[in-house]
Amino acid sequence: SIYYMKLKQITKKDQLKLKEVYFDSISSIDENIYSKEHKFAWASQAWENTEFQKSLLKGIGSKLICNNMIIGFATRYPQNRLSLLYVRGNFKKKGFGTMILNSIEKDALNSGINKLNTEASLISYKLLLKRKWEIDRKEKIYIKGLSFERYRMFKIL
Repeated sequence: SIYYMKLKQITKKDQLKLKEVYFDSISSIDENIYSKEHKFAWASQAWENTEFQKSLLKGIGSKLICNNMIIGFATRYPQNRLSLLYVRGNFKKKGFGTMILNSIEKDALNSGINKLNTEASLISYKLLLKRKWEIDRKEKIYIKGLSFERYRMFKIL
């Protein structure tokens, strides 16, 4: 099928649509990787975590639009940190995450930032490794009493 794609800067008006992508992305995760409970706890960050709100409101980001629908997005907040990267479930593993990530990295470099940091999930860290990000360390965090493993990663741009 033919996709008509365009990458654009995120605006404040996109908030609700970006949350939709976020929920769609999380709900589509294989339950062998994250349980239903983990997915619910993770999704709830959209309204319980102030850092999430700040990333959407104050972050610099790119959205990928396909046939007038936002299918993925990423934000930097603060400027040297990849804070959010999500793609809708039925658009995963098609290279769209890579497109968005490329855009974010290029944008950071153009604004004078030469190193990005992030905390990556068990899912996104594989994409980041392919894109030459490096693992600093693995860590465990707790959300709603459930433990999540993630990777602190960085990339020299």
